[in-house]
Amino acid sequence: MTNMREVNFEKPSYEDWKVAAESALKGKPFESLLTKTIEGITLEPLYTKETLFEKLDGKLEEQTSTIRSMKTEGAFGVAQAAYGNNIEEFVAQSEESIKRGNEFVSIGKVNFNWTDEALQKLGTLLSNHPFRINVEDPAVLNVFKYIENKNQIGYIQSNEHYTIEGFPNVRNTNAYTVDAHYNGATSTQELAIALAQAADQIKDTNFEDFEKKFFASFAVDTHFFMAVSKIRAFRVLWKAFAKAYGIEKPQPVKILTETSLRSFSKLDVYVNLLRAGNEAFSAVIGGADLVTVHPHNILTGPTNQSVRIARNVALVIKEESQVTRVFDPAGGSYFIETLTNELVKDAWAYFLEIQEAGGYTAAKSMIDTDLEKSWNERIEKVQKRKTVLVGTNNYADPTEEVPSEDFVTVNRLAEPFENLRIAFKEHPMNVQIIPFGQLKTTKPRTDFVKGVLATAGIEPEVTEPSTDISIIQQTLKNSTADYVIISATDDDLTENIDAILAAKPATVILDAAGKFKTDWTERGLNSYVFAGINIYEKLTGVQASMKEVQR
Repeated sequence: MTNMREVNFEKPSYEDWKVAAESALKGKPFESLLTKTIEGITLEPLYTKETLFEKLDGKLEEQTSTIRSMKTEGAFGVAQAAYGNNIEEFVAQSEESIKRGNEFVSIGKVNFNWTDEALQKLGTLLSNHPFRINVEDPAVLNVFKYIENKNQIGYIQSNEHYTIEGFPNVRNTNAYTVDAHYNGATSTQELAIALAQAADQIKDTNFEDFEKKFFASFAVDTHFFMAVSKIRAFRVLWKAFAKAYGIEKPQPVKILTETSLRSFSKLDVYVNLLRAGNEAFSAVIGGADLVTVHPHNILTGPTNQSVRIARNVALVIKEESQVTRVFDPAGGSYFIETLTNELVKDAWAYFLEIQEAGGYTAAKSMIDTDLEKSWNERIEKVQKRKTVLVGTNNYADPTEEVPSEDFVTVNRLAEPFENLRIAFKEHPMNVQIIPFGQLKTTKPRTDFVKGVLATAGIEPEVTEPSTDISIIQQTLKNSTADYVIISATDDDLTENIDAILAAKPATVILDAAGKFKTDWTERGLNSYVFAGINIYEKLTGVQASMKEVQR
């Protein structure tokens, strides 16, 4: 019997793997394994040490050591936000949260005004605990008149700069990229914008004083590895930024993160909990200093239970995942190190472009145009299902209604589909799917069409499949539906399209499931429903056509 310890296996090269992959693809091109991100970065199907060294030009150790030197040692801080209808509820919820593992009093949107009485009670709370203030209402900053502990640690998050005197441990100079994030920014754009904001802010001070008050704020989206790499990349960029000011050994840069609401939906809201968990874990892997997890129902109004669940997401990561036992858990990963390097190069190039245009403030119009382009690309990908929002544009529950409440309002990718569902509820239509052929051949397209309709809250009537064209014709003639989709194979529909169109009532909007080489729209067919179609535009168009027919 062979002693396995004495057996040596030949190490396959990248080319060997590529040949095997092409064979497994059975005719599809190798390029089909490549994925291009919205940042313009091409994701490879395989990363190796050799390709990593080639990409980084032998500077892997320099990159990892920079990331580690720019990160403060110790686990991340849990900064769960509190809410409340009045200051008493807010303080009680914050104190209870601290008892249950929260480490920072976190202030954002609240349902009450910051009166002197409220500020006094908040000041007492902040005198005893470190804090994070996301400035929704500038009036909250009057709390510093009531904070007795002048050495308390704190962060002031805002896209505006506020001067805070007499609190040496409060950081009030913030590269705030969250607004850009909700306007569609890519990771590359967010990183460059953070540097550009810092460059604008540093003009009136020296770097040593500046870095003591500076920190960066990022929203963390659902692209796990991109989010990890974004946070790591900023530390590399910050080292390069400091060097431009003649600083060879800058202090570790503080990075505050919050889970993004860009992919949150009012539909199937518990999926938001999964999104938040994914985002929070990527922030921790990337090396965030503070993590805020938004409750899954924050769009319509958080509850005590949802706040506790959100806080426990961070606590489970911190206490149970063991990830905080490793200082740089992503360090050395061929994929993440390569992605980090790509972001560093591209973000620095965009930062220089902003600086050449006069800096962040002067280049705001250019930046806004770039962000709008990114946002439109994101929306189009969601509408075409190239980006899936589970429970919203795919795997949707057609019976679910969109809640009317709004607690937090930001740009979200799910909004077009939520609005579509509201529109169809206000102006309902009868929809029918007629399968032509055997069940096994029609079911895939029938199920696909049902899934498309479900995104608008439509539950269609599905007739029994039939291979008899006369039955299909009679079903269509007798249909009382406003909108009918024929589900058949390419061959069956091509052979019988004339007979089907001849039976179509003038008041019925008729579509075919699938994408065909021949266009039958001039012969009476309305359009087609197929994978890759812009679902939002398609269903909006159907509704508009129905209104025209009904006039």
